[in-house]
Amino acid sequence: MPLVAALLFPLPAAAEAAFRPVMPAPVTAEASSTNPHGSYNLPVGLFGAEGVPVHRLEGALDRRAYRLDAPGAPLLDVLVPLRDQLVAAGYEVVFQCEDRRCGGFDFRFATDVIPEPAMHVDLGEFRFLAALRGEEGVGVLVSRSTGAVFVQVIQISAQGAAPAAPSDAPSDAAAPAPDAVPLPAAPVSPVTPPSADAAAPDMAPLDAGLPVALDDLVFASGSGGLEPGAYPSLLALAGWLGADPARRVMLVGHTDASGGLAANVALSKKRAEAVRQALIQGYGVDAARVTAEGAGPLSPRATNATEDGRTRNRRVEAVPLVN
Repeated sequence: MPLVAALLFPLPAAAEAAFRPVMPAPVTAEASSTNPHGSYNLPVGLFGAEGVPVHRLEGALDRRAYRLDAPGAPLLDVLVPLRDQLVAAGYEVVFQCEDRRCGGFDFRFATDVIPEPAMHVDLGEFRFLAALRGEEGVGVLVSRSTGAVFVQVIQISAQGAAPAAPSDAPSDAAAPAPDAVPLPAAPVSPVTPPSADAAAPDMAPLDAGLPVALDDLVFASGSGGLEPGAYPSLLALAGWLGADPARRVMLVGHTDASGGLAANVALSKKRAEAVRQALIQGYGVDAARVTAEGAGPLSPRATNATEDGRTRNRRVEAVPLVN
């Protein structure tokens, strides 16, 4: 289905109205959160040795994510109409970039990204735009999944600015979004961005169809929850998946032999699922490309007779799946 050209509806004076885009395709889901006294570090440059340059803004914060029914649509076909609306509303576009040129993983981690499932970012295919209007700013992030395009619009407007109602939008414009659901007031990430000098494990065995153990992961004792931290193995695995859209993996959790079989299998699956969620929410991996299972103590790689052996047996492995 071709995209419908988005036309700008009239806006009140800049200080009296927040920017409300007309999406260039039907909206199937929308999520939002607002804060009358918020702040936003708007990215205004490429990721470099000192991180991503930002312009800090304060005011009424509005964060929205849209899922568009636009399978196969080029991202520029979505971004350009939104950019045109911003320019017509008096904004100046100060920065634009595309996935790897932006800085890839590092850029994505350095900017505010609304968590899954509201906003999905394909690390190999996204575009970002920043625009300013005085001390008001808008950041637009566009990416996709297999069947949809995702748009994130984060803006800082004047304190108390009211949303502009799209009552004058053309009748052939995309249908209005369903009722928005609330988002967290701040982005949620299960892990912190890996440091630039962190050592990454070798993912080459995956190319040969062999499993790779993610040995740097840390779980609380007896718990299925992944501790917050910088995990080079997850960054490397996300990069391996991002290099080829056909790649898929199964995450398999393993435990030592202490305790009952059923409890250990359940615990190992919980840990594998925690890693899966970290990849999806923290690293932008498509949920359909990662599954999670638990093997408990059934596949040891060391003896369970020593503490060192039991520690080596407690792990999560990435197993490549054949398409």
